[in-house]
Amino acid sequence: MQQESQLATPYFMIDESKLIDNLKKCQQLKQLSGAKLVLALKCFSTWGVFDTIAPYLDGTTSSGPYEVMLGHETFGKETHAYSVGYSEQDVKDVADKSDKIIFNSQSQWQRYRHLVPEHCQVGLRLNPERSAAGQDLADPARAFCRLGVTESALDKTLALGLDGVMFHMNCENKSVSSFAALLDHISAQFSDVLSQVSWVSLGGGVFFTWPGYPIEELAEVLKQFSLAHQVQVYLEPGEAVITQTTDLVVTVVDIVDNGKKTAIVDSATEAHRLDTLIYNEPASIAEASQDGPFPYVIGSCSCLAGDQFCETQFDQPLQVGQRLTVQDSGGYTMVKLNWFNGLKMPSIYCRRVNGSIECLNSFEYQDFKHTLSRKSISSI
Repeated sequence: MQQESQLATPYFMIDESKLIDNLKKCQQLKQLSGAKLVLALKCFSTWGVFDTIAPYLDGTTSSGPYEVMLGHETFGKETHAYSVGYSEQDVKDVADKSDKIIFNSQSQWQRYRHLVPEHCQVGLRLNPERSAAGQDLADPARAFCRLGVTESALDKTLALGLDGVMFHMNCENKSVSSFAALLDHISAQFSDVLSQVSWVSLGGGVFFTWPGYPIEELAEVLKQFSLAHQVQVYLEPGEAVITQTTDLVVTVVDIVDNGKKTAIVDSATEAHRLDTLIYNEPASIAEASQDGPFPYVIGSCSCLAGDQFCETQFDQPLQVGQRLTVQDSGGYTMVKLNWFNGLKMPSIYCRRVNGSIECLNSFEYQDFKHTLSRKSISSI
């Protein structure tokens, strides 16, 4: 059996046992609430573990055409399609592969609904202009937001033709009371529409797999909302499904001291863990010690000056060749991998329940070379 210490860094390691722990919480929520759960592929599209995820969830939801195709081909069950802006060709490409297609605006719905086949239900994203999100960049109800139709702009006569509606108004929301207040708000604001549709997607961003989260309370809130409006409720978990399941393992390749000791590792947030930079949220290192006497910047090997994972402390000085584990690196990482600086792309592994390590993907120079051009050098 292959040992993890033999694997070349950098690499992602998905722990199937931890993934199943989260999925059991998903199953519990479904059973108690009657809600259906569809995996948000914008967060996690590593289809090599869909065999583990699919038995617990009801399908996938997408934010772009290729995600629709991936969910349809590799996950099975329900395939939900959504896009902030479809082209005509996008709708043609995904409509026959989708069980539900959700439009972001009334104009898109009017322009393309004739392309939607009879088997596919039609939904519209609504913007409640209220949300629970800690980052303005990710706030789906921020000022002047283009995401969804506001109540004041909604043509109620057009809404008569809808099968369902979608709201997305949370980002890592760990509070049941906060979520319940949002449901009360949309119940009052969109009561006419909710009485006409058969299903409502409440989006993602509800962090119900967080340790200590009261799943029973959330289930009751969802159940009461469903009963009040006589609708099938959907949630679109992404981070909630894969939180704390995946690590990024890196190696210290150099240590420099330009006023602070910096351990340079064979990875980069810009290329491999982009949200660390985008949201300015420092990573956590498993080997670090909160009160350790040896402070280090964990810096990337990219040329971007501010590209670093975090600043933290250790009980012992770090050494070149030492491995470090960047914890909780599953969500919005592998879907955002890029070839910045021509850095080596992390391999993706899964540690299965039986202890075996399965390689889901690995990358070579030819993958980098062919990303932007396929023309042979001899023809130039």
